[in-house]
Amino acid sequence: MKVHLHIENERHEIEVHIHAPKYDEAVEQLMKKLNGSLQDSIAGYLNGDIHLLKPQHIYSIFSEEGKVFLQTNEEEFEAKNKLYELEERLHSSFIRVNKSMLVNIEKIVAIKSKVLGNPQIVLANETTVPVSRNYFKLLKDALGLGGAGK
Repeated sequence: MKVHLHIENERHEIEVHIHAPKYDEAVEQLMKKLNGSLQDSIAGYLNGDIHLLKPQHIYSIFSEEGKVFLQTNEEEFEAKNKLYELEERLHSSFIRVNKSMLVNIEKIVAIKSKVLGNPQIVLANETTVPVSRNYFKLLKDALGLGGAGK
């Protein structure tokens, strides 16, 4: 098997073409592998490199100054997707907590109530994130807290 990589700056997404003499089990396995890994990963850009990030390794996704960032335990990667696109794609494991941020539900370790101001959540990497009142009920429901707290 030959593998060729072409970097084209005018492209907006990764496109894969498979050229084969026939459709056989090897081609089918390759397509399944590509489809599975591409759907399960999100491209994050850092210092000119592209990193394929698994959603379970992402703590939060946020927008800042017109750009979208993926925060892992060690780094912040830029994403080419819009925040709402990632929200739609990851709706089963991420929840919006304010206008510009999604958090991985599995990475939430605590909710801090504020006497004055909005509550905050603490993620497993010790990042503290403000929760908008507009999204607090949805967060409580997603965590199975129902009527707990305010």
